[in-house]
Amino acid sequence: MSEKNILISAGEASSDMYAARLATALRARTGAKFFGMGGPRMAEAGVELVADYHEVAVVGIAEVLHKIPAVIGVQNRLKREAKRRNAVLAILVDSPGTHLGVARRLKEIGVPVGYFIGPQIWAWRAGRVRVVKRRVNRMVVIFPFEEKIYRDAGVPVNFVGHPLVDVVHAHTTRAEFAALHDLNPNKPIVTILPGSRRNEIRQNYGRIVEACESLRRSDGNLQFVLAAAPNLTRDIFASYAGSLLDIKLVQGATYDALAAADCAIVASGTATIEAALLGTPMVVVYRVSRLSAFILRRMIRTPFFSMVNLIAGRSVVRELIQDDFTPAAVETEVRRLLDSPAARDEMKSSLAEVRAKLGPGGAIERAADIFAQML
Repeated sequence: MSEKNILISAGEASSDMYAARLATALRARTGAKFFGMGGPRMAEAGVELVADYHEVAVVGIAEVLHKIPAVIGVQNRLKREAKRRNAVLAILVDSPGTHLGVARRLKEIGVPVGYFIGPQIWAWRAGRVRVVKRRVNRMVVIFPFEEKIYRDAGVPVNFVGHPLVDVVHAHTTRAEFAALHDLNPNKPIVTILPGSRRNEIRQNYGRIVEACESLRRSDGNLQFVLAAAPNLTRDIFASYAGSLLDIKLVQGATYDALAAADCAIVASGTATIEAALLGTPMVVVYRVSRLSAFILRRMIRTPFFSMVNLIAGRSVVRELIQDDFTPAAVETEVRRLLDSPAARDEMKSSLAEVRAKLGPGGAIERAADIFAQML
């Protein structure tokens, strides 16, 4: 019997991690050979990369315009490779701006499509569910409220839980983390997660630093930790640091930094789920360009922006988005959490409810079972 070829594609860093784990689990079940688009995690997992996710990764509506030619080029490349290798299945992970176009091209050549971590049709562009129905054979979702939305639209769907449940764990105690990074475990620690992309740092980090400088002026005991994404170098942050502030930069220890924190300032995105899984009280912040904000205000249909509040179905964490994201507002919310053990305990209790809704561990294994059945 000839070897099965499966296309697997991820369009950004977090998807690269999920797709790598999924490829490993599927290889164990099927013995298939994998190729597609991704990054270092997928390459380490033995996926032959024919495209790099950096070719298509971008944040913001306006910012995507200059990427359109590159995205179309990648979509066509994946179609050509799928046809050349006689792919028996394609698994697309997140990134609908790229992957729904890939799905259309794959349908043209008869390759069945499984989709893991689908478009956020519950937040904006609800009409895309009709596109999904036409182009995707099986949707596998990671948030509990998504399953009913897709099923009601006639899309074959399974909820498997969130893959981060298996991986988000601290490896050090607060005391151990403090000792490693020259911190005092008996003084308050504020951990900062400003985003993983350069444009997110440009939009978010300066305002966060201003808030932290003001917090430090009012309380000299405060300690600040910057949990930087591994792709971001120290010099990217250096120009923002004020003379009043000593921010400890750590890399490769994000979960330890969050678990050790009394509270965190977190850019909206996957990091908010990570903080929730660790039970860390947080304030959620985010900004995009003015043009992107103008467009998004007319498209977003949900009452909340952060995944934590969407999963909870109510306001659990304070969201400071776009014009609401000011240094003064960040300072006020961080100060409220630091000054009130009761407020922190209330938020931790709500975050535990969010954690329970994300399902038990084993999401990737369940997803692999479903995609293997598609063969």
